[in-house]
Amino acid sequence: MKILVIGHAAYDMTFPLDKFPEENTKNRVSKRVECGGGPSYNAAYLLGKWGMDVHFAGVVGNDNFGRRVAHQLQTVGIKTKYLQMSDKFPTTNSIIIANTSIGSRTVFTYRPENMQMEDFELDFEPDIILMDGQEYDLSMKFIKKYPNSVTIIDAGRPKEKIIELAKMVNYVVCSKEFAETVTGIKMQENSSVINLYKKMESIFPGKIIVTLESKGALYKYNNQIKIMPSLRVKAIDSTGAGDIFHGAFTYAISHNYDLEKAIMISNVAGALSVTKIGSLASMPEKVDIKEYIHDFK
Repeated sequence: MKILVIGHAAYDMTFPLDKFPEENTKNRVSKRVECGGGPSYNAAYLLGKWGMDVHFAGVVGNDNFGRRVAHQLQTVGIKTKYLQMSDKFPTTNSIIIANTSIGSRTVFTYRPENMQMEDFELDFEPDIILMDGQEYDLSMKFIKKYPNSVTIIDAGRPKEKIIELAKMVNYVVCSKEFAETVTGIKMQENSSVINLYKKMESIFPGKIIVTLESKGALYKYNNQIKIMPSLRVKAIDSTGAGDIFHGAFTYAISHNYDLEKAIMISNVAGALSVTKIGSLASMPEKVDIKEYIHDFK
């Protein structure tokens, strides 16, 4: 089972604080967590960590940050042939403030507006393609070129190109913000949730899962619109939780779990990740998932 993950790669620096800083103050931190990051990058890392045959496609700078990003993927067995090291652009950087008292994170990302991958061809046919929409042209190219591949999009931001890609894939795994913006419906009560989901179905032909952060995930199973609650955990840093959800979902689909079990696995993985600082360091092991889902393999 060969998986192509294509999209955003960055180098993250996370600063954990016990409260969000006040404006115009100086703050001394006792810890800094550095690692690769980005939606597709984090999902790919989890898939590699869980033993999948993963090829990552993205672009970083030909600099120290870019080399660290590549090395970390390689430590979990991910193929980086299609990770482009650019001399035109610096590696994308994210500064993350993790408010450990409530588990929230605030992210500042610098990426040049015109930073995109150069065109390339694959030397294999992927069984699954996971994308985050950052590399629109290449994502669309591979969707069309490999119609037999199972396609999954991490639709986080409600941008026009991401919406267009979401209309082409088998699974739309999107954020609450994406779903509310695209439909124009706010999730405030049961009737609005049902109306939102039905409106999403009228726009996107694939199967739809809406991630709701600590509230779980919205989906349809056996013709019923349902919300699967998340695990109750003490959250200290939500960085990468959604990305880990997408990686675990892709893993579950690759192992032929049905949709409801796939969402259950993803919910557990995402929830466990918020109990630790940083994205890569917080990724659960497969044995951690098995403690909650006994038939997980």
